Amino acid sequence: MLSPSLAALTISGWDVGIVLAYLSVVTLMGLWIGRGNASVSDYLLGDRNLPWWAVLGSIVATETSTVTFLSVPGITFENGGNFGFLQLSLGYIIGRIIVAVWLLPLYFKGQLFTAYEVLHKRFGGLTQKTASLIFLITRNLGDSLRLFLTAIVVEKVTGLSLNASIIVVGACTVAYTFVGGMKAVIWSDCLQFVIYIGGGIAASILMIRTLPGGWTQFTQFAASEQKFRMFNFAFDFTQEYTIWAGTIGGALLALGTHGTDQMMVQRYLCTGSHRNASKALITSGFVVMGQFTLFLAVGVGLAAFYAAYPTTEVLKKDEVFISFIIHQMPVGMVGLTIAAVFSAAMSTLSSSLNSSAGAVVSDFLRNQGTPLFQLRMTQLMTLLFGILQVVTAIAVGSWNVELSIVNKVLAVAGFAGGILVGVFTLGVTTRRVGQISAL
Repeated sequence: MLSPSLAALTISGWDVGIVLAYLSVVTLMGLWIGRGNASVSDYLLGDRNLPWWAVLGSIVATETSTVTFLSVPGITFENGGNFGFLQLSLGYIIGRIIVAVWLLPLYFKGQLFTAYEVLHKRFGGLTQKTASLIFLITRNLGDSLRLFLTAIVVEKVTGLSLNASIIVVGACTVAYTFVGGMKAVIWSDCLQFVIYIGGGIAASILMIRTLPGGWTQFTQFAASEQKFRMFNFAFDFTQEYTIWAGTIGGALLALGTHGTDQMMVQRYLCTGSHRNASKALITSGFVVMGQFTLFLAVGVGLAAFYAAYPTTEVLKKDEVFISFIIHQMPVGMVGLTIAAVFSAAMSTLSSSLNSSAGAVVSDFLRNQGTPLFQLRMTQLMTLLFGILQVVTAIAVGSWNVELSIVNKVLAVAGFAGGILVGVFTLGVTTRRVGQISAL
Protein backbone atom coordinates (compact mmCIF):
# COMPACT_ATOMS: atom_id res chain seq x y z
CA MET A 1 0.00 0.00 0.00
CA LEU A 2 1.00 3.66 -0.16
CA SER A 3 3.37 4.88 2.51
CA PRO A 4 2.06 6.74 5.59
CA SER A 5 3.48 10.01 4.28
CA LEU A 6 1.09 9.87 1.35
CA ALA A 7 -1.85 8.60 3.36
CA ALA A 8 -2.55 12.04 4.83
CA LEU A 9 -2.14 14.14 1.71
CA THR A 10 -4.91 16.48 0.60
CA ILE A 11 -4.96 19.16 -2.06
CA SER A 12 -6.32 22.70 -1.98
CA GLY A 13 -9.86 23.69 -2.87
CA TRP A 14 -8.61 25.42 -6.03
CA ASP A 15 -6.92 22.25 -7.19
CA VAL A 16 -10.00 20.17 -6.44
CA GLY A 17 -11.98 22.66 -8.52
CA ILE A 18 -9.57 22.27 -11.44
CA VAL A 19 -9.87 18.48 -11.29
CA LEU A 20 -13.68 18.67 -11.16
CA ALA A 21 -13.68 21.13 -14.07
CA TYR A 22 -11.52 18.73 -16.07
CA LEU A 23 -13.88 15.83 -15.37
CA SER A 24 -16.86 17.95 -16.40
CA VAL A 25 -15.23 19.22 -19.61
CA VAL A 26 -14.01 15.84 -20.83
CA THR A 27 -17.37 14.22 -20.06
CA LEU A 28 -19.42 16.92 -21.79
CA MET A 29 -17.02 17.02 -24.74
CA GLY A 30 -17.36 13.28 -25.19
CA LEU A 31 -21.14 13.49 -25.02
CA TRP A 32 -21.24 16.29 -27.61
CA ILE A 33 -18.77 14.73 -30.06
CA GLY A 34 -20.47 11.36 -30.04
CA ARG A 35 -24.03 12.56 -30.53
CA GLY A 36 -25.93 11.26 -33.52
CA ASN A 37 -24.60 7.70 -33.70
CA ALA A 38 -27.05 6.01 -36.06
CA SER A 39 -25.54 2.53 -36.47
CA VAL A 40 -23.25 -0.01 -34.88
CA SER A 41 -20.52 1.06 -37.33
CA ASP A 42 -20.88 4.66 -36.12
CA TYR A 43 -20.86 3.64 -32.48
CA LEU A 44 -17.99 1.15 -32.55
CA LEU A 45 -15.81 2.39 -35.41
CA GLY A 46 -16.64 6.07 -35.91
CA ASP A 47 -18.10 5.10 -39.31
CA ARG A 48 -14.55 4.06 -40.34
CA ASN A 49 -13.49 7.58 -41.31
CA LEU A 50 -11.58 8.98 -38.32
CA PRO A 51 -8.24 10.70 -39.14
CA TRP A 52 -5.18 8.54 -38.63
CA TRP A 53 -3.43 11.09 -36.41
CA ALA A 54 -6.38 11.12 -34.00
CA VAL A 55 -6.28 7.32 -33.87
CA LEU A 56 -2.53 7.59 -33.21
CA GLY A 57 -3.20 9.80 -30.18
CA SER A 58 -5.83 7.37 -28.96
CA ILE A 59 -3.49 4.37 -29.32
CA VAL A 60 -0.84 6.06 -27.18
CA ALA A 61 -3.30 7.34 -24.57
CA THR A 62 -4.97 3.94 -24.31
CA GLU A 63 -1.75 2.08 -23.58
CA THR A 64 -0.73 4.68 -20.97
CA SER A 65 -2.30 3.95 -17.60
CA THR A 66 -2.03 5.85 -14.33
CA VAL A 67 0.48 3.24 -13.21
CA THR A 68 2.68 4.13 -16.21
CA PHE A 69 2.38 7.87 -15.57
CA LEU A 70 3.42 7.56 -11.93
CA SER A 71 5.77 4.56 -11.99
CA VAL A 72 8.06 5.13 -15.00
CA PRO A 73 9.74 8.18 -13.36
CA GLY A 74 10.64 5.88 -10.47
CA ILE A 75 12.89 3.85 -12.78
CA THR A 76 15.40 6.68 -13.20
CA PHE A 77 14.80 8.12 -9.73
CA GLU A 78 16.16 5.12 -7.85
CA ASN A 79 19.88 4.64 -7.28
CA GLY A 80 21.48 3.08 -10.34
CA GLY A 81 18.44 3.75 -12.49
CA ASN A 82 18.98 5.01 -16.03
CA PHE A 83 17.41 5.26 -19.49
CA GLY A 84 17.86 1.54 -20.14
CA PHE A 85 14.08 1.15 -20.05
CA LEU A 86 13.98 2.88 -23.45
CA GLN A 87 15.45 -0.26 -25.03
CA LEU A 88 12.00 -1.78 -24.57
CA SER A 89 10.47 0.92 -26.75
CA LEU A 90 12.77 -0.13 -29.60
CA GLY A 91 11.13 -3.53 -29.41
CA TYR A 92 7.71 -1.86 -29.38
CA ILE A 93 8.53 -0.15 -32.68
CA ILE A 94 9.75 -3.39 -34.26
CA GLY A 95 6.65 -5.22 -33.07
CA ARG A 96 4.36 -2.54 -34.48
CA ILE A 97 6.06 -2.78 -37.87
CA ILE A 98 5.54 -6.56 -37.87
CA VAL A 99 1.86 -6.10 -37.00
CA ALA A 100 1.42 -3.51 -39.76
CA VAL A 101 2.94 -5.84 -42.37
CA TRP A 102 1.66 -9.19 -41.13
CA LEU A 103 -1.71 -8.74 -39.41
CA LEU A 104 -3.22 -5.43 -40.52
CA PRO A 105 -3.91 -6.66 -44.09
CA LEU A 106 -6.11 -9.41 -42.61
CA TYR A 107 -8.21 -6.91 -40.68
CA PHE A 108 -9.03 -4.91 -43.80
CA LYS A 109 -10.31 -7.85 -45.85
CA GLY A 110 -14.03 -7.20 -45.65
CA GLN A 111 -16.01 -5.08 -43.21
CA LEU A 112 -14.73 -6.58 -39.95
CA PHE A 113 -15.66 -5.28 -36.51
CA THR A 114 -13.30 -7.37 -34.35
CA ALA A 115 -9.91 -9.06 -34.65
CA TYR A 116 -11.46 -12.41 -33.87
CA GLU A 117 -13.58 -12.49 -37.02
CA VAL A 118 -10.31 -13.37 -38.78
CA LEU A 119 -10.20 -16.56 -36.70
CA HIS A 120 -13.77 -17.37 -37.74
CA LYS A 121 -12.76 -17.25 -41.39
CA ARG A 122 -9.69 -19.41 -40.80
CA PHE A 123 -10.79 -21.91 -38.13
CA GLY A 124 -14.50 -21.50 -37.42
CA GLY A 125 -16.95 -19.84 -35.07
CA LEU A 126 -15.90 -21.70 -31.92
CA THR A 127 -12.32 -20.44 -32.18
CA GLN A 128 -13.59 -16.91 -32.73
CA LYS A 129 -15.85 -17.04 -29.68
CA THR A 130 -13.18 -18.63 -27.49
CA ALA A 131 -10.61 -15.98 -28.39
CA SER A 132 -13.17 -13.22 -27.84
CA LEU A 133 -14.14 -14.67 -24.46
CA ILE A 134 -10.48 -14.78 -23.37
CA PHE A 135 -10.19 -11.12 -24.35
CA LEU A 136 -13.37 -10.16 -22.48
CA ILE A 137 -12.40 -11.90 -19.24
CA THR A 138 -8.79 -10.75 -19.09
CA ARG A 139 -9.48 -7.23 -20.34
CA ASN A 140 -12.24 -6.51 -17.82
CA LEU A 141 -10.42 -8.17 -14.93
CA GLY A 142 -7.25 -6.26 -15.72
CA ASP A 143 -8.96 -2.90 -16.16
CA SER A 144 -11.02 -3.36 -12.99
CA LEU A 145 -7.75 -3.72 -11.11
CA ARG A 146 -6.25 -0.72 -12.91
CA LEU A 147 -9.30 1.31 -11.86
CA PHE A 148 -8.72 0.16 -8.28
CA LEU A 149 -5.04 1.19 -8.40
CA THR A 150 -6.00 4.59 -9.83
CA ALA A 151 -8.59 5.09 -7.10
CA ILE A 152 -5.94 4.50 -4.42
CA VAL A 153 -4.01 7.50 -5.73
CA VAL A 154 -7.17 9.62 -6.08
CA GLU A 155 -8.19 8.72 -2.52
CA LYS A 156 -4.87 9.81 -1.05
CA VAL A 157 -4.59 13.14 -2.84
CA THR A 158 -8.22 14.32 -2.79
CA GLY A 159 -9.57 13.02 0.50
CA LEU A 160 -12.39 11.12 -1.22
CA SER A 161 -13.06 7.61 0.04
CA LEU A 162 -11.76 4.72 -2.03
CA ASN A 163 -15.25 3.74 -3.17
CA ALA A 164 -16.15 7.33 -4.05
CA SER A 165 -12.92 7.66 -6.05
CA ILE A 166 -13.76 4.50 -8.01
CA ILE A 167 -17.30 5.70 -8.69
CA VAL A 168 -16.26 9.22 -9.79
CA VAL A 169 -13.67 7.99 -12.29
CA GLY A 170 -15.91 5.16 -13.47
CA ALA A 171 -19.12 7.18 -13.79
CA CYS A 172 -17.57 10.04 -15.78
CA THR A 173 -15.90 7.61 -18.17
CA VAL A 174 -18.99 5.44 -18.60
CA ALA A 175 -21.15 8.50 -19.30
CA TYR A 176 -19.33 9.72 -22.40
CA THR A 177 -18.45 6.23 -23.62
CA PHE A 178 -22.06 5.04 -23.31
CA VAL A 179 -23.54 8.00 -25.16
CA GLY A 180 -20.74 8.94 -27.55
CA GLY A 181 -19.27 5.62 -28.61
CA MET A 182 -15.93 5.37 -30.38
CA LYS A 183 -15.84 8.93 -31.70
CA ALA A 184 -16.15 10.22 -28.15
CA VAL A 185 -13.47 7.80 -26.98
CA ILE A 186 -10.98 8.71 -29.72
CA TRP A 187 -11.27 12.48 -29.37
CA SER A 188 -11.36 12.36 -25.57
CA ASP A 189 -8.22 10.21 -25.68
CA CYS A 190 -6.50 12.90 -27.76
CA LEU A 191 -7.41 15.57 -25.20
CA GLN A 192 -6.28 13.34 -22.36
CA PHE A 193 -2.99 12.63 -24.15
CA VAL A 194 -2.30 16.36 -24.37
CA ILE A 195 -3.18 16.83 -20.68
CA TYR A 196 -0.97 14.13 -19.24
CA ILE A 197 1.96 15.02 -21.52
CA GLY A 198 1.48 18.64 -20.48
CA GLY A 199 1.51 17.57 -16.84
CA GLY A 200 4.80 15.74 -17.34
CA ILE A 201 6.39 18.70 -19.13
CA ALA A 202 5.18 21.17 -16.49
CA ALA A 203 6.59 19.03 -13.69
CA SER A 204 9.94 18.69 -15.49
CA ILE A 205 10.27 22.43 -16.02
CA LEU A 206 9.39 23.16 -12.40
CA MET A 207 11.94 20.66 -11.07
CA ILE A 208 14.77 22.02 -13.21
CA ARG A 209 13.96 25.69 -12.48
CA THR A 210 13.86 24.94 -8.75
CA LEU A 211 17.40 23.52 -8.73
CA PRO A 212 20.00 26.09 -7.57
CA GLY A 213 22.04 25.53 -10.74
CA GLY A 214 19.06 25.05 -13.04
CA TRP A 215 19.60 23.15 -16.30
CA THR A 216 23.37 22.94 -15.78
CA GLN A 217 22.95 21.25 -12.41
CA PHE A 218 20.36 18.88 -13.88
CA THR A 219 22.64 17.72 -16.71
CA GLN A 220 25.72 17.51 -14.47
CA PHE A 221 23.81 15.39 -11.96
CA ALA A 222 22.51 13.11 -14.72
CA ALA A 223 26.01 12.72 -16.18
CA SER A 224 27.67 12.00 -12.83
CA GLU A 225 25.05 9.37 -11.96
CA GLN A 226 25.00 7.95 -15.53
CA LYS A 227 21.25 8.49 -15.68
CA PHE A 228 21.22 9.00 -19.46
CA ARG A 229 22.87 5.65 -20.17
CA MET A 230 20.52 3.74 -22.46
CA PHE A 231 22.15 0.78 -24.20
CA ASN A 232 23.27 -2.39 -22.43
CA PHE A 233 24.67 -5.09 -24.73
CA ALA A 234 25.40 -7.63 -21.98
CA PHE A 235 24.24 -11.22 -22.53
CA ASP A 236 23.09 -11.49 -18.92
CA PHE A 237 19.62 -12.82 -18.18
CA THR A 238 19.80 -11.55 -14.59
CA GLN A 239 19.85 -7.93 -15.77
CA GLU A 240 16.46 -6.31 -16.15
CA TYR A 241 17.12 -4.07 -19.15
CA THR A 242 19.39 -5.17 -22.01
CA ILE A 243 19.19 -4.47 -25.73
CA TRP A 244 18.35 -8.13 -26.38
CA ALA A 245 15.58 -8.34 -23.81
CA GLY A 246 14.25 -4.95 -24.85
CA THR A 247 14.07 -5.53 -28.59
CA ILE A 248 12.96 -9.17 -28.55
CA GLY A 249 10.70 -8.94 -25.50
CA GLY A 250 9.26 -5.59 -26.56
CA ALA A 251 8.51 -6.86 -30.06
CA LEU A 252 6.77 -9.99 -28.77
CA LEU A 253 4.79 -7.92 -26.27
CA ALA A 254 3.68 -5.53 -29.02
CA LEU A 255 2.51 -8.45 -31.15
CA GLY A 256 0.09 -9.36 -28.37
CA THR A 257 -1.01 -5.95 -27.17
CA HIS A 258 -1.18 -4.26 -30.58
CA GLY A 259 -1.64 -7.19 -32.94
CA THR A 260 -4.40 -9.34 -31.47
CA ASP A 261 -6.01 -7.26 -28.72
CA GLN A 262 -9.45 -6.04 -29.79
CA MET A 263 -8.97 -2.76 -27.93
CA MET A 264 -6.22 -1.78 -30.37
CA VAL A 265 -7.53 -3.51 -33.51
CA GLN A 266 -10.78 -1.58 -33.15
CA ARG A 267 -8.81 1.65 -33.48
CA TYR A 268 -7.12 0.53 -36.69
CA LEU A 269 -10.51 -0.23 -38.22
CA CYS A 270 -11.65 3.32 -37.40
CA THR A 271 -9.18 4.69 -39.98
CA GLY A 272 -10.89 2.85 -42.84
CA SER A 273 -7.74 1.68 -44.64
CA HIS A 274 -4.64 -0.43 -44.17
CA ARG A 275 -2.41 2.51 -45.14
CA ASN A 276 -3.86 4.92 -42.59
CA ALA A 277 -3.93 2.27 -39.88
CA SER A 278 -0.26 1.47 -40.53
CA LYS A 279 0.68 5.15 -40.27
CA ALA A 280 -1.15 5.46 -36.95
CA LEU A 281 0.30 2.25 -35.53
CA ILE A 282 3.95 2.64 -36.56
CA THR A 283 4.11 6.35 -35.72
CA SER A 284 2.62 5.62 -32.31
CA GLY A 285 5.71 3.55 -31.52
CA PHE A 286 7.96 6.58 -31.94
CA VAL A 287 5.54 8.76 -29.94
CA VAL A 288 5.56 6.22 -27.11
CA MET A 289 9.37 6.29 -27.16
CA GLY A 290 9.26 10.08 -26.83
CA GLN A 291 6.69 9.79 -24.06
CA PHE A 292 8.85 7.34 -22.12
CA THR A 293 11.82 9.68 -22.60
CA LEU A 294 9.79 12.46 -20.97
CA PHE A 295 8.70 10.32 -18.01
CA LEU A 296 12.24 9.01 -17.50
CA ALA A 297 13.53 12.60 -17.59
CA VAL A 298 10.97 13.44 -14.91
CA GLY A 299 12.56 10.71 -12.79
CA VAL A 300 16.03 12.19 -13.31
CA GLY A 301 14.63 15.58 -12.32
CA LEU A 302 13.16 14.06 -9.15
CA ALA A 303 16.50 12.47 -8.27
CA ALA A 304 18.34 15.76 -8.86
CA PHE A 305 15.76 17.72 -6.86
CA TYR A 306 15.89 15.49 -3.79
CA ALA A 307 19.70 15.34 -4.01
CA ALA A 308 19.71 19.14 -3.80
CA TYR A 309 16.94 19.31 -1.19
CA PRO A 310 17.21 16.18 0.98
CA THR A 311 14.14 15.10 2.94
CA THR A 312 13.60 12.84 5.93
CA GLU A 313 10.64 11.30 4.13
CA VAL A 314 11.15 7.74 2.90
CA LEU A 315 10.66 8.09 -0.86
CA LYS A 316 9.49 4.96 -2.63
CA LYS A 317 10.16 4.98 -6.35
CA ASP A 318 6.52 4.37 -7.33
CA GLU A 319 5.30 7.17 -5.05
CA VAL A 320 7.94 9.86 -5.43
CA PHE A 321 6.28 11.63 -8.39
CA ILE A 322 2.87 11.95 -6.74
CA SER A 323 4.59 13.09 -3.52
CA PHE A 324 6.44 15.81 -5.46
CA ILE A 325 3.21 16.91 -7.14
CA ILE A 326 1.46 17.41 -3.81
CA HIS A 327 4.32 18.78 -1.71
CA GLN A 328 6.29 20.88 -4.20
CA MET A 329 4.06 22.09 -7.03
CA PRO A 330 2.16 25.37 -6.64
CA VAL A 331 -1.62 25.66 -6.37
CA GLY A 332 -3.16 25.29 -9.81
CA MET A 333 -0.35 23.18 -11.22
CA VAL A 334 -1.22 20.51 -8.67
CA GLY A 335 -4.78 20.37 -10.00
CA LEU A 336 -3.62 20.23 -13.61
CA THR A 337 -1.18 17.42 -12.87
CA ILE A 338 -3.76 15.43 -10.91
CA ALA A 339 -6.06 15.90 -13.91
CA ALA A 340 -3.29 14.25 -15.92
CA VAL A 341 -3.51 11.26 -13.57
CA PHE A 342 -7.25 11.07 -14.27
CA SER A 343 -6.55 11.39 -18.00
CA ALA A 344 -4.28 8.37 -18.05
CA ALA A 345 -6.90 6.31 -16.22
CA MET A 346 -9.97 7.40 -18.19
CA SER A 347 -8.39 6.88 -21.61
CA THR A 348 -7.70 3.22 -20.83
CA LEU A 349 -11.08 2.60 -19.15
CA SER A 350 -13.17 4.14 -21.95
CA SER A 351 -11.35 2.08 -24.57
CA SER A 352 -11.89 -1.08 -22.56
CA LEU A 353 -15.65 -0.52 -22.30
CA ASN A 354 -16.16 0.24 -25.98
CA SER A 355 -14.04 -2.66 -27.24
CA SER A 356 -15.68 -5.12 -24.83
CA ALA A 357 -19.14 -4.10 -26.00
CA GLY A 358 -18.03 -4.47 -29.60
CA ALA A 359 -16.65 -7.95 -28.96
CA VAL A 360 -19.91 -9.17 -27.43
CA VAL A 361 -22.15 -7.79 -30.17
CA SER A 362 -19.89 -8.66 -33.11
CA ASP A 363 -18.60 -12.05 -31.96
CA PHE A 364 -21.65 -13.40 -30.14
CA LEU A 365 -24.74 -11.49 -31.33
CA ARG A 366 -23.87 -10.73 -34.96
CA ASN A 367 -26.83 -10.79 -37.39
CA GLN A 368 -29.33 -11.05 -34.54
CA GLY A 369 -32.13 -8.51 -34.62
CA THR A 370 -32.44 -5.23 -36.49
CA PRO A 371 -29.60 -2.70 -36.86
CA LEU A 372 -31.33 -0.56 -34.21
CA PHE A 373 -31.47 -3.55 -31.86
CA GLN A 374 -27.75 -4.16 -32.31
CA LEU A 375 -26.96 -0.51 -31.64
CA ARG A 376 -29.00 -0.54 -28.43
CA MET A 377 -27.38 -3.82 -27.36
CA THR A 378 -23.94 -2.31 -27.93
CA GLN A 379 -24.82 0.67 -25.74
CA LEU A 380 -26.28 -1.64 -23.09
CA MET A 381 -23.12 -3.77 -23.08
CA THR A 382 -21.02 -0.62 -22.64
CA LEU A 383 -23.06 0.31 -19.57
CA LEU A 384 -22.96 -3.21 -18.13
CA PHE A 385 -19.21 -3.57 -18.55
CA GLY A 386 -18.77 -0.17 -16.89
CA ILE A 387 -20.85 -1.28 -13.91
CA LEU A 388 -18.95 -4.59 -13.79
CA GLN A 389 -15.56 -2.88 -13.65
CA VAL A 390 -16.67 -0.41 -10.98
CA VAL A 391 -18.23 -3.15 -8.82
CA THR A 392 -15.16 -5.37 -9.21
CA ALA A 393 -12.83 -2.51 -8.24
CA ILE A 394 -14.96 -1.77 -5.15
CA ALA A 395 -14.97 -5.47 -4.23
CA VAL A 396 -11.18 -5.66 -4.49
CA GLY A 397 -10.95 -2.65 -2.18
CA SER A 398 -13.33 -4.17 0.36
CA TRP A 399 -11.29 -7.39 0.45
CA ASN A 400 -8.14 -5.46 1.44
CA VAL A 401 -6.16 -7.23 -1.26
CA GLU A 402 -2.42 -6.58 -1.12
CA LEU A 403 -1.03 -4.59 -4.05
CA SER A 404 1.52 -7.33 -4.72
CA ILE A 405 -1.35 -9.75 -5.37
CA VAL A 406 -3.09 -7.23 -7.64
CA ASN A 407 0.08 -6.86 -9.70
CA LYS A 408 0.43 -10.64 -9.99
CA VAL A 409 -3.15 -10.96 -11.24
CA LEU A 410 -2.44 -8.24 -13.82
CA ALA A 411 0.59 -10.20 -14.98
CA VAL A 412 -1.49 -13.38 -15.36
CA ALA A 413 -4.12 -11.44 -17.32
CA GLY A 414 -1.35 -10.31 -19.65
CA PHE A 415 -0.60 -13.91 -20.63
CA ALA A 416 -3.76 -13.87 -22.75
CA GLY A 417 -1.90 -11.81 -25.33
CA GLY A 418 0.61 -14.61 -25.77
CA ILE A 419 -2.13 -17.21 -26.18
CA LEU A 420 -3.89 -15.19 -28.87
CA VAL A 421 -0.64 -14.47 -30.72
CA GLY A 422 -0.08 -18.21 -30.88
CA VAL A 423 -3.53 -18.83 -32.36
CA PHE A 424 -3.14 -16.04 -34.92
CA THR A 425 0.31 -17.37 -35.86
CA LEU A 426 -1.19 -20.80 -36.52
CA GLY A 427 -3.86 -19.23 -38.67
CA VAL A 428 -1.50 -17.13 -40.76
CA THR A 429 1.43 -19.51 -41.20
CA THR A 430 -0.38 -22.84 -41.69
CA ARG A 431 -3.23 -24.18 -43.76
CA ARG A 432 -3.52 -27.73 -42.46
CA VAL A 433 -4.19 -26.95 -38.80
CA GLY A 434 -7.91 -26.96 -38.04
CA GLN A 435 -10.17 -25.64 -35.30
CA ILE A 436 -9.56 -28.49 -32.83
CA SER A 437 -5.78 -27.95 -32.94
CA ALA A 438 -6.20 -24.18 -32.57
CA LEU A 439 -8.33 -24.65 -29.47
